[in-house]
Amino acid sequence: MRNAVLFTTFLFVISIAGAKGGPTVDGTLPPNYVPSGKLTYRLYCASCHGIDAKGQGPFASMLKVPPADLTTLAKRHDGKFPYDYVSDILRFGPGPTILHGSSDMPTWGSIFQYFDKNNERAVEQRIRNLCNYLASLQEK
Repeated sequence: MRNAVLFTTFLFVISIAGAKGGPTVDGTLPPNYVPSGKLTYRLYCASCHGIDAKGQGPFASMLKVPPADLTTLAKRHDGKFPYDYVSDILRFGPGPTILHGSSDMPTWGSIFQYFDKNNERAVEQRIRNLCNYLASLQEK
């Protein structure tokens, strides 16, 4: 549990330091800014799931259960990308299930709520963008 908290804090710091795209004149992001799915993936997911989403990120070996290969989500759900399933995992976390992995994965919904100052529409758009990006990575 301690490692999960430290890792989440580390990701939070990296995400703030690495946020890019559309800064205003004074260097801050506009209040309605929602990053692309690709940028969101790189900031929050790639460290565990890998830049190619196959579960081989640089922090993967530190987890109790290896991260999922996100390029096979559609294959594992009868050939159709499971938008609702992925959205729920992102918003509420995986819980301690053997099918998805350990609860080392952060619950991104609450983190996005914080980033977006409790703007539910922005959180939904962030998750939608990320789901669309993951859907684009599916193996054929």
